[in-house]
This record gives sequence, C-alpha cells and structure tokens, in this order.
Amino acid sequence: MPRAVPDQLADLPYADLLRPHTGPLRADARYDTAHFDGGEHTDESGAGAAFLECAFTGVALSGVKLRQARFNEVWVQAGRWVACDLSDSDWQDSAVTGGVLAGIAGYGSALRRVVFRGCKLEAVNLRAAVLRDVVFEDCLLRDVDFGEAKLTGVSFPGSTLEEVRLRGATLSKVDLRGAARLDLPDGHQGLRGALISSSQLLDLAPQFAHALGIQVKDV
Repeated sequence: MPRAVPDQLADLPYADLLRPHTGPLRADARYDTAHFDGGEHTDESGAGAAFLECAFTGVALSGVKLRQARFNEVWVQAGRWVACDLSDSDWQDSAVTGGVLAGIAGYGSALRRVVFRGCKLEAVNLRAAVLRDVVFEDCLLRDVDFGEAKLTGVSFPGSTLEEVRLRGATLSKVDLRGAARLDLPDGHQGLRGALISSSQLLDLAPQFAHALGIQVKDV
C-alpha cells in the first residue's frame, strides 16, 4: 500500500517551520525548510543543491539544471517541470503530487521511498536509475525509459503505462497488477521479477510469442 502522503501543505510534519524562498536557484546551495511557492525558474542551475524538508507548490521549472541535487523529505504539488536535468539526483522520503514532468533527464538518479500521485510523466529518462519502494499512483507514464534501471518494491496502482521501456532493467518485487494499462513496446524481456495479473498476461501474450519466435494463426 502507498505510504500516507499529505494532501495539503498544512499537513506536512514540518509545515510550521517552512519559510518563503525568493530568488533564483543556486548551485551547491543548501535549502532547509524552504517553501518555493508559485513562480517560474528558467535556465537556472541548482546543480548539487540540497533540499531538506522543503515544499514546492505550483512551481514551474523550465530548462533548470538540478544534476546531482539531493531531495530529502521534499513535497512537490502541482508543479510543471519541463526539460530539466535531474540526472544523478537523489530523492528520499519525498512525494510529487499532481502536475507534469516532461522531457526530464533523470538517468542515474536514486529514488527511495518516493510517491508520485496523480502526475503526468512524459519523455522521462530514468535509464540506469535505482528505484526502491517507489509508488506511481494514478499517474500517466508515457515514453518513460527504465532501461538498465534497478527497480525494487515499485508499484503502479491505477497508473497508465504507455510506451514504457524496461529493456535491460532488473526488477525485484515490482507489482504491475494494479496498473490500468500496460504498453511495453520492447520491455517484455525486462519483466523478470515483476508481478502481473492473469488479464495482463493475456494482453502481453502477443509480445511474448513474438519474442519466442512463435507464430499464432487461427485455422
């Protein structure tokens, strides 16, 4: 089951400590109990920055560099992050609710105990990433690449997966049974270690047959 994620800013355990943040993001900066509320950040660099017990509400990031940034107990609500570099970033005990992540470079990143809820993820590159105890709940994942990634204890309740790639991925206790749709154009070879339902197995049967060189023809 997904861990409890606050629906409102006031429900965060550190809500009373939050202080408004103004100004651009800065590389290698440390942000502790900062509240980023609204506004747009374009082509800024927060590479190597550390965000501890921070909240982002309605923030738009465009072309922002957050390579090797660290997000610990961060809450992101209704954000729009487009064409951002989050490669080699580290996420822990965080949540992303609502909003859009599009054209994101997240390869080599590490995510532990992270919840994505009601989000749209499109053209997100998570190749060679490490995901442990991550939940994608009621999300749309379109053109998301998990190639060569390691997924452990990851689930997708209520989510739609379109053109999601798992080629070369290592899966352990990955639960796909709750997904509303599975479209894995080349990922059948990376499903070892996943849990799927009998109905999903029937849907994926043509891909499995093709991979095994089996022709299915009715007389």
